[in-house]
Amino acid sequence: MMNNGCVVVGGGPAGMVLGLLLARGGVRVTLLEKHSDFLRDFRGDTVHASTLTLLDELGLGERFAAMPHRDVEQMTVRLDAGEAAVADFRRLPGAHRHIAFAPQWDLLDLLAAAAEEEPTFTLVRDAEVIDVLRDGGTVVGVRYRDRATGGEHDLRAALTVACDGRSSAVRAAAGLAPRRFGVPMDVLWFRLPRERTDPDGVFGRLSAGRFAITIDRGDYWQCAYVIPKGADAALRAAGIDGFRQEVAALLPWTADRLDPIRSWDDVKLLDVELNRLRRWYADGLLLIGDAAHAMSPVGGVGINLAVADAVAAARIVGPTLRSDGAVPLRLLRGVQRRRWLPTALIQGVQRGIHRAILAPALVTAPASGAGRLPVPLRLLRRFPALQGMTARMVAIGPLPEHAPDWARRPAARSGTGR
Repeated sequence: MMNNGCVVVGGGPAGMVLGLLLARGGVRVTLLEKHSDFLRDFRGDTVHASTLTLLDELGLGERFAAMPHRDVEQMTVRLDAGEAAVADFRRLPGAHRHIAFAPQWDLLDLLAAAAEEEPTFTLVRDAEVIDVLRDGGTVVGVRYRDRATGGEHDLRAALTVACDGRSSAVRAAAGLAPRRFGVPMDVLWFRLPRERTDPDGVFGRLSAGRFAITIDRGDYWQCAYVIPKGADAALRAAGIDGFRQEVAALLPWTADRLDPIRSWDDVKLLDVELNRLRRWYADGLLLIGDAAHAMSPVGGVGINLAVADAVAAARIVGPTLRSDGAVPLRLLRGVQRRRWLPTALIQGVQRGIHRAILAPALVTAPASGAGRLPVPLRLLRRFPALQGMTARMVAIGPLPEHAPDWARRPAARSGTGR
């Protein structure tokens, strides 16, 4: 006897959206979140137009609008050769002609509150998955450890969905390994104070050997400092003062506010990966989001691809789970077939940007021709209509997903309480 229709592992955007959608369809869902809350720095904060549209469909648009966030209508980057527009979101179709930057923990709290309004949804915090349960060759649930008490528990379900990120414990326990693509960069994350007179929004700065993005979080800047792959150890060996000098050289306006970077404890490394599973499913098991395909930070599209995976999965497997049936392999295969092409396409674009722009730029000295913009950026400048195409690829994606009718709610039904 199964105790749940579905156990979702991982309380990130994909897991929360999937749990919410299935619960609204009457499916018994238990979501296991490893941590006690969602307050973790340096998570992706980008909420693109496709996800904003989904929130509207779920009746949550007004709740999101009330959250602290910044709307961005254009994406630009400044190189040594000048400033270049990358995407113009004002050219998008639909109601949301922008992308939003919001602290991810606020978005997750919003989704969790909405899901907990459904009687068939249960969120278990401090639940660290340590193994999958099997009946013959079929995954029938997970074993998890309560991090607060140390106790171990078995949770059985008709379907287990891994939404636990690029270091997926479920994927490892199931013996699955993704195909890895080389990347030219890693990212160092840190905070800097934000003054009231600072401009709003998101800014990129690219120079030979250095690339940084600053994200407006209201009272501080979340900063991403991009470095050549594997360069972290040498930077740390050179000392924190040297790093502070590099930041000041690339972002001169920060030179008088670097005191919060007191030691390397204030700088977190993101070991960038780009990978994809060949097969996203097994009997009783489905993997989506970063557990199935880790994305490069380029374009900030990882969250929205993961959310799209969750919507497609809910639509395809939800009706079977609603009838308390076992989910056949053909439906799990159908989720991968639906989401494989947009994933592979966007990863291909990211790999192209790595090769054409980032890899040449992340060198220790300017290369020949550094006084000119890279060809792709020159084309975007010369033909502004192309900025609408890049905006659509980033903000909507090649295959946007929409909430099934049985999961939609009118905005009037979306209160602020749990």
